[in-house]
Amino acid sequence: MKDHEIIDLFFERSEQAITELIDKYGAAIKNVASNILKSVQDVEECANDTYLQVWNRIPPTRPKYLGAYSCRIARNICLNRYYSNTAEKRNSFYDAALEELEETIPALSTVESEYDAKELARYLNQFLTKLSRDDRFLFLRRYWYGDGIRQIAQAMGITPHTASVRLFRLRQKLQSYLQSEGMIA
Repeated sequence: MKDHEIIDLFFERSEQAITELIDKYGAAIKNVASNILKSVQDVEECANDTYLQVWNRIPPTRPKYLGAYSCRIARNICLNRYYSNTAEKRNSFYDAALEELEETIPALSTVESEYDAKELARYLNQFLTKLSRDDRFLFLRRYWYGDGIRQIAQAMGITPHTASVRLFRLRQKLQSYLQSEGMIA
């Protein structure tokens, strides 16, 4: 079933919409969740919370890409659960990916944080559009989906070392780009 047909089911408030969403994007949603959370129970709970939030947001929202929309909701739910689960402890697996970007992206802890976050998102989107398809895939799989280096390297047919080096260079490019745009000093 096509995305627009599933969205139409949501607008009709048909419970079949959830079934179709799970059939089409359930695996992707669980993949996003399992890259962030290691507990099978947490992954299942977050997937179910995602389906509920999609149900509650459509209508009025009519997303252009249902898969990306659902995965973004799943990612946000999982990150909240992840931060809650690891509030007392550090150095867990997902912290590694976040720490890689820590020196590149400025901290947003001022009153202007919401504006700064929107500006940063705009610059990140511009940066990503300038990357090759492979570099964009590498960057997003690591820093958006939270995939491990080995997993990304295998998907791309490269060595983990090559993936790590390319990610390092991409972070340097991002930092230079953000500096040239005046986003960071």
